[in-house]
Amino acid sequence: MAPKPIEVEVCGRQVSVSNPDKVFFSARGETKIDLVNYYLAVGECVVDGVRGRPTVLKRYPDGAEGEFFFQKRVPERRPPWLRTAKVRFPSGRYADELCPMDLAHVVWAVNLGAIGLDPWPVRESDLDRPDELRIDLDPQPGVPFAQVRSVAAAVNEVLSEMGITGWPKTSGSRGIHIYVPIEPPAGFEDVRSSALALGRELERRMPDVVTTAWWKRERGEKVFVDYNQNARDRTVASAYSVRATPDARVSFPLRWNEVDDVEPDQFNISTVPALVSRHGDAWEGMESRRFDLAPLLELAQRDRAEGIPDAPLPPRFRKPAFPRP
Repeated sequence: MAPKPIEVEVCGRQVSVSNPDKVFFSARGETKIDLVNYYLAVGECVVDGVRGRPTVLKRYPDGAEGEFFFQKRVPERRPPWLRTAKVRFPSGRYADELCPMDLAHVVWAVNLGAIGLDPWPVRESDLDRPDELRIDLDPQPGVPFAQVRSVAAAVNEVLSEMGITGWPKTSGSRGIHIYVPIEPPAGFEDVRSSALALGRELERRMPDVVTTAWWKRERGEKVFVDYNQNARDRTVASAYSVRATPDARVSFPLRWNEVDDVEPDQFNISTVPALVSRHGDAWEGMESRRFDLAPLLELAQRDRAEGIPDAPLPPRFRKPAFPRP
């Protein structure tokens, strides 16, 4: 007989958690209710990364090492208080996606087996204009994490030269993400062009370490700057989001003076609540200042003037930048 669901009171609402003792992470045996308790412990820190943003449900009904599926449309049977946002995909189709507004939304998603949170870089108030530039440093097989840290430092250097502040975090896997809050919000094409221009500048400065090659066979043992994470319909794990790894790693925000020594396995659902309690949120105040993409768009324009073509778009987009070689 299935165990009785637990009713969790959060934000003045009762949210049901079924199968609370189901093991979700095998390395130390953490369960679904452990995941719920983690999100409750970090509280507003995780909500800040998703509040008012359409969020994809990546569901793992049997835990982090089981099969998963993406659910872009929230189930028809849902609480009346659940907020959604109608998003448009490159295919031209629409979907009502989860739009978290508080921790009750997060716990509701966890009950469905959504381990992490993957929001769009837009707010429900302006779904066609991202308000974040997301720089995804993705190490290819064989690349040590020390090399990712060195590229992150170079990103900070380039952005600083342009008067822009970036906010780093571990990806929760093998990489590092750096976010830039932008003002005024820009279209997806401009944000993607900015990410590509930044990646190509890093490639010029660190040709043996960085690549922007879209096709995996061309990347070698380098850190790939995934500019297409800024294309429409691309999502990235939010700050404090738990990832589907056996050890329940967390995508953890950092201060720049912490990047040089960090290791991604330091941060998991067991360690992060205490770190937040002791040191606070490294991304506190991120929203207080926003940056214009003009310097990066000027760099993109310079590349075009020198005859450097655009790079390929992700699969399923209607008009790829150019055909696969």
